[in-house]
Formats: sequence, C-alpha cells, structure tokens
Amino acid sequence: MKQNNDPIKDVTPKKNKSFKSAILGGLVGGLVVGLLGGGYLYATEELDLGDSSTQESGLIDSNGKVTTTDVSVNVTSKVTDAVKKVEDSVVSVINMKEQSLEGFGGVFGSETTDSSAESNLQTIGEGSGVIYKIDGDKAYIVTNNHVIEDSDAIEILLKDGTKIKAEVIGTDVWTDLAVLSIPSDNIKKAATFGNSDSIEVGEPAIAIGSPLGTNFASSVTQGIVSAKNRTVETDIDGDSVVDWEMTVIQTDAAINPGNSGGALINIAGQVIGINSMKISSDTVEGLGFAIPSNDVVDIINQLETDGKVVRPVLGISLLDISQISEQQQESVLKLPKEVTSGVVVGQVQAGSAAEKGGLQKYDVIVKFNGEDVKNTISLRKGIYKSELGKEVEIEYYRNGKLEKTTITMTTSETIS
Repeated sequence: MKQNNDPIKDVTPKKNKSFKSAILGGLVGGLVVGLLGGGYLYATEELDLGDSSTQESGLIDSNGKVTTTDVSVNVTSKVTDAVKKVEDSVVSVINMKEQSLEGFGGVFGSETTDSSAESNLQTIGEGSGVIYKIDGDKAYIVTNNHVIEDSDAIEILLKDGTKIKAEVIGTDVWTDLAVLSIPSDNIKKAATFGNSDSIEVGEPAIAIGSPLGTNFASSVTQGIVSAKNRTVETDIDGDSVVDWEMTVIQTDAAINPGNSGGALINIAGQVIGINSMKISSDTVEGLGFAIPSNDVVDIINQLETDGKVVRPVLGISLLDISQISEQQQESVLKLPKEVTSGVVVGQVQAGSAAEKGGLQKYDVIVKFNGEDVKNTISLRKGIYKSELGKEVEIEYYRNGKLEKTTITMTTSETIS
C-alpha cells in the first residue's frame, strides 16, 4: 500500500523539450514566515528582561538555574492576518481505494457487507482542498482532479481534526479541477476568491495545505508571485506526449507533495489560485504553479451545475505532423514541402461534426477558425474556445491540395 502519495503533479524539464508534468506522490504546503522589513512584522509589547548584568550572565532564577522569561510577545503581521482569514477553510483530502483482503486467512469471512466494504478502504493518496461555498446543508470544496482520481471513497479532514465523507460533484481533467461536497453542519467559514487578473508580480503569495499528507495539515509557506500567465505543458493521459498547456501563476512559495488542491492566497486573505504543480529537479528551487482563481471560478460553477465542463468537439483523433516521418508526409499525406506544421486527422467518429463537415482520415488541418494550427495543443485550444452551435471554417490539405470546409460545433453528446 502506498503512503502519502496523492498524485501531486510534478513538472520536470527534459533536454530539448518543454516542461512536461508527471505524477508524483503528495501535494503542497509550508510554514508561516513573517517579513522582517517594510513594516510587515511588529511586536505589540516591549520586552523588559531585567538589567544589563542579568543579560550578560543569562536569565537565571534565585537558585542559579537557567530559566525562561515570563514576558509573552504578541506578534502580528499582515501574513498572520491573511492566514487567519483562510486557514479554517483549507482541508486535507484523503483518496481511498478498496483493497483486496486475500491472504489474511479468511479472518474477515467470505461475506461482504457495507461495513466490511468500508473496512477494506485504504488511503492511497492525500492532498488538499478549499471550502469555497456553504449552501444550505452542503459545503463545497475545490481540489485538483488528480488528487481524487481513481478513488472509491473520499474523506475530508477539517482543521479541527474532524473527518467527513465527501461526495464528488464533478471533475475536469483538462483543467485538473474537481468539486466535492460535504455536510455543512461543522462548517463555519468559506474562503473567498480574489481576482487573479489583478495580481502583481512581486506581491506576497501564501500557500496553505497539507504537505506530505495529513500529518502536516494546515501548513503555511510564504513567497511572492513570480510570474503571471505562465504556460506549462502537461501530459494528461500519461503517455509521455504533451496533450495540453495550462495557464498558471508561478510562485516561489514552497510547494511540496501533499499541497495539490490547496490555496494560494494574497495578503488580503483571498484565494488567488489553487496549487497544482511544481518543477522537480535537483538543480531547481522555488518553481511552483497554481491555477488562477478566475479560471477556477469559471470551471467550478460549471461542475456544480453539470458535473462536467461541456466543451465543443470535432470528433476526430489527432496527431502532430512532427510525429510523422518526412517520407510518410510525402508518400502518404502528399504534403507540399513548405507545410511544416499542422495536425493529421486519424480516425473520424461517425455522426461527429467532423464527419458532417466532410473531414476524412489523413486530412491535415492547418487552420481553424482563421488561426494557424501549429500542433494538437493549438487545435484543441481553438476547438474549446469556439461556441457551441456556431460555424467555424477549417482549412486542410488532402492529397496535397488545400481545401476548406465549414463545420458547426457540437458536443460529444450529439454524436450518434
């Protein structure tokens, strides 16, 4: 059984390639660090530790034993104030899988009941989540899709130590987001989202989550916003081929295994991102990534309503031209030599928008809705930002000849 290996995403640079994400154990977190400059950290009391002679010899009692001062220091800062606003809303998310009890000599008997099925559940991963909404008898939590992927059951650990069973409301693999719900009985506070479009590079950024699992729940780390609108390539299906590009906030706040799904907040205590990925390399430090809050809000609203994100589809399988040998480009695709980018149509699904628009196997798409198609990622982005029911123009090569077709964008549900 794996311990504390919730599949936090790790982005590792490889030679001559852009960053690709891989699945590693754990998610994101750290500890509170007050800034010692700029007026961020200040004490509300002055310390009176005695005269100078006492200080020179150390603090000792009447028996000559070293002791501690009875003066307490009340330290407050903008960081601690921000954390207090959010910390009760950040939870641990426990991914549980039913495990076989074979090999235990029949100790548990041969019959399966609901209670025995629950006893078979074992933790296979731990991550973080953020309570963002309380509505009647339910509270809603946002986390990463990879945190809860392949689970048979999910438990939520609140900051006060209470464990609650969670229900999956919806998931989206492309944005790596998921929405869960729990009973709202013990929930007193939900986090608020800030405007991620308004953040500034260099402003403080604070990460809250469960690094290395629930043993370090509610850990806090501090850094800055290192970059906005950073693009990171990801391998969605684990086949070592880049499928998608995520737009993320880059931060140097410590992001560790176990923090995925946790909150990245600003100095006002607003959630500006959901921690999701990091660069993992012996030569790299301080490269963590969070999904911007504006993107998060758009997706979770759809997941709450529909349980999924409804996107347009063409109904074809895709392959980059770069993955086709020059010989096959010439002999099979019959492409002119000047065509160096585009996407090859693999299979065309029956009843799909592509079939209705006349696309065929081995067509090479070079333009979608007026924009050049460089690779499968750019084509997917063009498809997903198009409007359902609207017509788009596609330019493609077939047997060496450039052709055009108009296709009405539909969803996968409309494919017969």
